[in-house]
Amino acid sequence: MSFPITLTVNGTRHDITLEDERVTLLDLLREHLDLTGTKKGCDRGQCGACTVLVDQRRVNSCLALAISVDGADIMTIEGLSRGEELHPVQAAFIEHDGFQCGFCTPGQIMSAVGLINEGCTGHDPERVREGMSGNLCRCGAYAGITEAVLDSLGRMREKTRNGEAA
Repeated sequence: MSFPITLTVNGTRHDITLEDERVTLLDLLREHLDLTGTKKGCDRGQCGACTVLVDQRRVNSCLALAISVDGADIMTIEGLSRGEELHPVQAAFIEHDGFQCGFCTPGQIMSAVGLINEGCTGHDPERVREGMSGNLCRCGAYAGITEAVLDSLGRMREKTRNGEAA
């Protein structure tokens, strides 16, 4: 039995036929669409390396069945920048050394974008740390990650004030 689904991934519509309804969103992205920026870490929803945005909300893609997001708008790390122009969160991660080995970085960045879009951080480092607590970094780059998220808030607000899309 096959299961047809339609997804918009990074602005591109995909009509996909699944042969198994148990395929996760993570495996669909990596194995069927060749979007390997989203990482398979623990494969149990505990590390956050697979975080993507589904209809602008943070989701651990290893826990979501692909069939459950039929019709959704999905953003992965590959769709965040605009050509050579990095998203403000990506730029802030580089400037604040928000990564070391880089394995968790795509999930960290996507979670940060989602957290900022949710609008519940303010300028409070503790709220940022709490909001990002579902994303683990084996290297311990948490100070840089927190600084990057806080800096990104300002960058994204500035772009919004100037009428640009963040």
